[in-house]
Amino acid sequence: MALENFIPKIWSARLLENLRKDHVLAEVANTDWEGDIANYGDTVKINSIGPVTVRDYKKGDDIERDELDDAQTILTIDQAKYFNFSIDDIDQAQQRPKVMDEAMEEAAHALSDESDKFLAEFAKEAHRIEDAGETQAQDVYEHLSQVNRKLDEANVPQADRWGVITPWYMQKLVLAKIFEQQGSFAADQVENDGYVGEALGISLYMSNNLREDYGNDDDSLMPFGTRRAISFAEQILNMEAYRPEDSFADAMKGLYVYGGKVVDPNCMVTIRARHQAE
Repeated sequence: MALENFIPKIWSARLLENLRKDHVLAEVANTDWEGDIANYGDTVKINSIGPVTVRDYKKGDDIERDELDDAQTILTIDQAKYFNFSIDDIDQAQQRPKVMDEAMEEAAHALSDESDKFLAEFAKEAHRIEDAGETQAQDVYEHLSQVNRKLDEANVPQADRWGVITPWYMQKLVLAKIFEQQGSFAADQVENDGYVGEALGISLYMSNNLREDYGNDDDSLMPFGTRRAISFAEQILNMEAYRPEDSFADAMKGLYVYGGKVVDPNCMVTIRARHQAE
């Protein structure tokens, strides 16, 4: 791709589109305030209204009125990552025009991986953390029903519930045969955003970025909730194409900023589980 054909806004949009295809945890967050950010360090004030009281009505009696206060949560765009790569003129001539497209897809994948690692830490901020201990296939049905119970007890709506699980937990679900679908679950059914299926009314996503909690790769904190739990905002701030002085190549660099916040921990339950071999 020649630099004279580079249009920053178009490439920024394409990069952001590819980012969203790769996101897993960002897929289950709400992005209602994303359009309000323009720079690193920006803050977004998220207003939430307190509960409204319902009272008995009696004819002739004065009615009471609630004066609602709006509690504000601040979401700060405090994360920044960049990429910077070049493609040699010889390689470009041999493989044009696919080289730049493939490189940009790789950049998007790497950036989305970083923001998903950031969001995975929010599993620790759930209102409820259920300690499932050593887990076998026979245990996962109880885990998911417990998640639903805890969300129900917190008056969390049943619609649009999600869960993010590890590959080893995904294997337990397959062995337990509790996916709500026909036949076995083939690997080619996994979508770009990590969606793997539904169980007990929960849309499940799979991620490699969930943090270990017990100290090894098979122990994990897995969050479940609704989109009310986490807010997330991201933006591609800068995209520049240039010719490095020390080589014969086209180069591309970009700056990606993002931030997230647990705005309603009551809408999230986390399972702390340890992998147990079958």
